[in-house]
Amino acid sequence: MRKLLKGLSLSLVFLLAFGCISNERIIYLQNLEGSQPIEDGELIKYEIPEYKLQYNDIIDVNIQTVEDMVQFGFNNKPSQMNAQMGNVSAQSGGDIYYMTGYSVDQKGNIRLPIVGDVNVREKTLEQARIIIEESLRKYVTSELYVKVKLGGIRYSALGEFRRPGKFVVLQDRMTIFEAIANAGDLTTVAKRDEVLLIRQYPEGTRLHRINLLDRQVVESPFYFIQPNDQLYVEPMKVRETGTGENTAQTLALVFSGITALALILNLLK
Repeated sequence: MRKLLKGLSLSLVFLLAFGCISNERIIYLQNLEGSQPIEDGELIKYEIPEYKLQYNDIIDVNIQTVEDMVQFGFNNKPSQMNAQMGNVSAQSGGDIYYMTGYSVDQKGNIRLPIVGDVNVREKTLEQARIIIEESLRKYVTSELYVKVKLGGIRYSALGEFRRPGKFVVLQDRMTIFEAIANAGDLTTVAKRDEVLLIRQYPEGTRLHRINLLDRQVVESPFYFIQPNDQLYVEPMKVRETGTGENTAQTLALVFSGITALALILNLLK
């Protein structure tokens, strides 16, 4: 019995030493050793990469003439309809322009009424707008106003998120921390130093590893989320050992095990 209690004590010490997660493994944006430090208040300059359209993207093309503007105002879509589309999108995680927009096919074309096929593959939204406007001027003689938009930023959050799922955010740009916050933040056991970003490019898919603990992430090309990004976060080894996320949980698990073992030994007497 004495040897058993000694073994349990050693196990308790081991679990307390190795079963808990230190703050260094869960605190974001640290100045890690070996990396160029970024001081608080330091100005960080970056260029936000413009998204280039690719296969399966859906864009909204809003075309107005001067007559349309005089009759309907600057926005020829009723605000109530826009609100309903936004609500459906927020609930389903889908593109708000799925029913009314234009899909980019495998050849990189969208098919517009009268104009026909217009190639927008690997074009920014501004470049696509110019191409569409030039194509329309062959058929329309009056002044034109053309607006081209994506249905927000779609992305998926998988693994150790508190609220994993597919999301759409109705804004033009979003940081990776905003995307994580939108998914309820990461769990305590998430590997913040090995976040896998699966990003779609016109030529295919690439996988990138991101260290959210390192403050240098704000200067990386992955600081801003792009449409169709997927974030996957694995759990730490502590999940496999069955220990708790903090000292209180670990102690609770240990004492529960000791209590159960003591009851079993008492029944065997």
